[in-house]
Amino acid sequence: MELDSLYQEVILDHYKKPHHKGVPTGAIQVHHVNPNCGDEITLSLDIKDGIVRDLIWDGVGCSISQASASIMSDLVDGKPVATAQVALKEFTELMQSKGAISGDEDILEDAIALAGVSKFPARVKCALLSWMAFKDAAIQNGAEL
Repeated sequence: MELDSLYQEVILDHYKKPHHKGVPTGAIQVHHVNPNCGDEITLSLDIKDGIVRDLIWDGVGCSISQASASIMSDLVDGKPVATAQVALKEFTELMQSKGAISGDEDILEDAIALAGVSKFPARVKCALLSWMAFKDAAIQNGAEL
């Protein structure tokens, strides 16, 4: 199996069976929209003792935005804010690289499957939507990202 096919499978799996998707109920909720394509995400989380907790999101949009939200939630929920910050920075750099870097699989795990998106500027905002919502909610929770 080619690597591209494997990455497509990872994206489709997260799209079809998203993780941490539900009705956001936390005290801190954010709603982000990608005006270019209409993708939307509502996300809530809590940060207690420096740990990201109870991240729940709901959204509509393309397979990239929805898979990215599922992958992001796996990477940051239950993790220290510092670990989430590293993943956020690594993913943002990957998406802004225009395909010049491949990303660190040890940090990004399944998010590495989205590396090819960085070659398509119109789709980068789809992939980053949930990550920017996470950053916004974390900052509103008092985290320094």
